[in-house]
Amino acid sequence: MSVEHQPLRASDRDRDEVLVRLHTAYAEGRLSEPELDERIDLTLAARTHDDLGRVSADLPGPRPAPGSPSGRLQVAYKDTIARGGRWRVPDTFTSVVYKGRMLLDLRIAELTETVTTLRVVAYKSTVEIVVPAGVRVETAGTGVSLDAHDAPAGAPVVRVQGLAYKGHIEAKGTREYSAV
Repeated sequence: MSVEHQPLRASDRDRDEVLVRLHTAYAEGRLSEPELDERIDLTLAARTHDDLGRVSADLPGPRPAPGSPSGRLQVAYKDTIARGGRWRVPDTFTSVVYKGRMLLDLRIAELTETVTTLRVVAYKSTVEIVVPAGVRVETAGTGVSLDAHDAPAGAPVVRVQGLAYKGHIEAKGTREYSAV
């Protein structure tokens, strides 16, 4: 076979992008749990772009908004990841964690809008979200919990839309969080 006819090799990043598409499709109800598990195995074993294309050919591709700023997505694959300190949180932020752990600390982050939506997928993972005092938290989804958190009327809102499969997503107020 000549070089020009060989399929292009897939990178770890290429596989990660397909994993995000698969988990998003699962969260949207496009894939069943057995289909997700099967496709994850195929993605992790994929050697070429053709292999990856076969795994995700029937799913919609990523739909980034034109001119959307970077920093709207964070992925942890079999790893522990933390996001905290001073940073600007976009109006919508997505976290996908696969067999890992994530801390999303908003205590000194700058919320850019009055309503911030956090879309979180935790596949066999734990995601912990720490919200500062004075911010109202709303949760929706499966496997999402919220510790009691008081906020005044008209306070900024953080909406946690989550899907935890064999995992857990927990939003906590500053009072409930003791780690430094």
